[in-house]
Amino acid sequence: MRKPAASPRTPLLSRRPDWAGRNYVLLTAAAIVTNLGTHGALIAAAFAVIQSGGDGGDVGLVAAARTLPLVLFLLIGGAVADRIPRHRVMVAANALNCVSQAAFAVLVLAGDPQLWQMMVLTALCGTGQAFFSPAAEGMLMSSVSGEQAGRAFALFRMAMHGAGIGGAALGGAMIAAVGPGWVLAIDAAAFAVAGAFRAFLDVSHIAERKPGGGLLADLREGWQEVVGRPWLWSIVAQFAVVVALVGAAESVYGPLVARDELGGARPWGLALAAFGVGTLSGALLMMRWKPRRMLLVGTLGVFPLALPSAALAVPLDVVGLSVAMFVSGVAIEVFGVAWMTTLHQEIPEEKLSRVSAYDWFGSTAMLPLSTALAGPAESLFGRSQALWGSAVLIVVVTALVLFVPDVRNLTRRTHTKELTRGPEAPAAAGDSTVTRC
Repeated sequence: MRKPAASPRTPLLSRRPDWAGRNYVLLTAAAIVTNLGTHGALIAAAFAVIQSGGDGGDVGLVAAARTLPLVLFLLIGGAVADRIPRHRVMVAANALNCVSQAAFAVLVLAGDPQLWQMMVLTALCGTGQAFFSPAAEGMLMSSVSGEQAGRAFALFRMAMHGAGIGGAALGGAMIAAVGPGWVLAIDAAAFAVAGAFRAFLDVSHIAERKPGGGLLADLREGWQEVVGRPWLWSIVAQFAVVVALVGAAESVYGPLVARDELGGARPWGLALAAFGVGTLSGALLMMRWKPRRMLLVGTLGVFPLALPSAALAVPLDVVGLSVAMFVSGVAIEVFGVAWMTTLHQEIPEEKLSRVSAYDWFGSTAMLPLSTALAGPAESLFGRSQALWGSAVLIVVVTALVLFVPDVRNLTRRTHTKELTRGPEAPAAAGDSTVTRC
């Protein structure tokens, strides 16, 4: 594959690796921008609710308003992204997020946002994410191939996580300095910039979709792709449980343990920071490591996700908890890169977004229920017992997945289909990743 001619006016681009094509660079830059804005905005939205006179229940309602449309529209978003050019779906979703966050910022800066208004605007953001996420995952997977694809996806994830950590820290500082309204305004601007980057994506290498039998037929075809592959549906089912349990532990039990046993919010913040450093370290590891039995290695990497629940159940001191969070951060990146490598290698390009949508749906569908039931479970069984139960369930469902032969035996191919190759990427094997609005 011929490389672009070197230009004295673009020395950085001329020195980029062969696997870092134009689409990959644009997607990575856009993901950095949106993650810088979004992670600060999530904190700003909660403080906006509190400053308007809301309580913890109101904060939960606004968070649920974001999650519900995400679950409801994910599958439709995946079908749409496989039907029309994915970059158009991404740009439209970014435009919706830009407008909704800008309106949210205006309401907060004006001084008297109503709860229902904040719920509607965050629901619009969740709707945008439902359409954006499957399109973005499919677009990223089609932008990179070659034997270094795993390295490319690991670097993408590392950039995304790094921007998320920086965005949360910067957002927190800005909320204290100028208030949540301006952080929401910056997030709206970030969506506008990221959408502009994504508008320049090149989709000429992706074959035009043949006219299909409608949206329901597309959804049915994606479902058949999932259920026809035991390794795929078993891991999606596994993560429906794992994400629900981890989400309840981190969003409900973690802050409570920190308040009652560790001395306040600061130790929990340090533990979350350790998790973030772990994700960066895991992505760095996967840039260099290409395990042959990638799905087996990835699944083994899920076991350490039980460690934070166990550490909170004891509870360990802040050092022990931070170590557990760091290890789980490394582990989730080992799984994430291995999982996306497998999807990229095994799933036809024209079905990537629909399969990604079912994957996302499985990972998020039970999360609202698990967080809602965390309080009753604590009252019924006790906090420590609920956390130990979560840790044990994560281990059990992960062990069950290892009984699926393809999970143990599926191997990385050195040379694979070229249908996902981008215009600047060399031919051969593959990987993928996840991005969020």
